[in-house]
Amino acid sequence: MNEVYLDNNATTLCDPAVVEEMLPFFTEKGYNPSSIHRLGQEVGREVAKRRERVAELLGASSPDEIIFTGGGSEADNLAIIGTAYKYRDKGRHVITSPVEHPAVLESCDWLAQEGWDVTHLPVDETGLVNPGDLEAAIRDDTVLISVMHANNEVGTVEPITELGGICRDRGVLFHTDAVQSVGKLPVNVEQLNADMLAIAAHKFYGPKGVGALYVRSGVELEPVIHGGHQERGRRAGTTNAAGIVGLTKALEMAVGEQREEAAHLLKLRKLLVNAIGEDTPEAIIVGHTEMVLPGTVNVSFPGLDGEAVLLALDSEGFAVSTGSACSSGSPEPSHVHLAMGIKPEIARGSVRISMGRYNTEAEIERLIRILPVIVRRLLEVSPLASK
Repeated sequence: MNEVYLDNNATTLCDPAVVEEMLPFFTEKGYNPSSIHRLGQEVGREVAKRRERVAELLGASSPDEIIFTGGGSEADNLAIIGTAYKYRDKGRHVITSPVEHPAVLESCDWLAQEGWDVTHLPVDETGLVNPGDLEAAIRDDTVLISVMHANNEVGTVEPITELGGICRDRGVLFHTDAVQSVGKLPVNVEQLNADMLAIAAHKFYGPKGVGALYVRSGVELEPVIHGGHQERGRRAGTTNAAGIVGLTKALEMAVGEQREEAAHLLKLRKLLVNAIGEDTPEAIIVGHTEMVLPGTVNVSFPGLDGEAVLLALDSEGFAVSTGSACSSGSPEPSHVHLAMGIKPEIARGSVRISMGRYNTEAEIERLIRILPVIVRRLLEVSPLASK
């Protein structure tokens, strides 16, 4: 059976060129870059070069604005909890949206338990935040606003430049989780008006276990991991030189190939969405039709359980998901769908198909042939469909 991987929003496969770039830093260059001996300092200089390159690729003004982390979740936690604590004397009000990744939502929930007031902005039926709602929600004691660049489940792209501009005009720090958008959309911290921006290498064909947080010069934060003085005292822990090298190479490729790759993914997405509309008219495409990640299709099949569709597709060689990989195994409908006003019985029937760099038109055409057959077969036996 030819396996077709269509769960790229959960993780991407590490590009061979990235692996090749990393290999020496596991072997002949596998020294601690914080060591003061010559071998360690040579690796330290290699890390410094990568920090400069990441800053350049994200549009940062200085390499000191880049903090390397253990991934996107850590970057989000550091941005939200770190800045909230640093500026707690100025206010204890934080604003976010209800469709954020759990790394953001649970960080905000933790702050709420510690005495912060958290406002969750409403979203419309496509998952978009209204800039007017953000403007109205800002208070004198608001110290931080966090809204993601693109949604990991439904692919909706938020009006981040406008939202960030409102925050800047009101003097409130703005963080955006850009984990899903790198390589699929242009990501430039200046153009997005971001004070903080989180990325994760494994979402753009880099290694797992490494990410980065951009922090605009002048923005302070309390570390959430304590120990050594790495990352200029902002994030303790032995520097992951191999991971940083891999992240940088993957980011170079993602930024350099973004336009061509987005066009490829958009072509595949249009092919799939059009076919679903023709062959499975009862299906509902969830999310925005235009402001959407080019390779993401979230589709709900009323009367079916999304997990049943997933398993049936898996038996045919297609790997998809029912939502965020971080929420897999949860019997509850997606919090993203519920926030968008989708009924729980519809939300439970959703499947996320996220295409990537290595997917081909032939693979999507094969999926198009199989999907309607699976849906019809499951509807015939589904207890949900008979209600």
